[in-house]
Amino acid sequence: MIKLLAKIFFFISLVVIEYLATAKVSFETTALSWDKANHCFAFFALFVMLSFAYQDLSQTKKLLALFLFAVQIEIVQYFLPYRSFSLLDIFADAIGLFLGLIFIKILVSKGFFDKINKIL
Repeated sequence: MIKLLAKIFFFISLVVIEYLATAKVSFETTALSWDKANHCFAFFALFVMLSFAYQDLSQTKKLLALFLFAVQIEIVQYFLPYRSFSLLDIFADAIGLFLGLIFIKILVSKGFFDKINKIL
């Protein structure tokens, strides 16, 4: 059941992030650092959800898939007149992925996934 919920939340999150990244927004980002923190947190959360949803998928494949998603967002933004391509956004996304990987490795080392899978 947790894998199904993780898959649902993961795919909903992908859609929401894609929408937010490509929509014409009417609010202004108050600070560059806050925008980059949003990127970092979003990709941290995506990596954690993907890890719960697809436990058998290698960490490398998860990282690559989400990194390509980040690059895809920036490429789409390049072609939108109200958005722009940003290597800093990709870098912030990559930091979020790296932090997500560390977090998941800690959970795995503590046997968290084994415990969850036994319960469910």
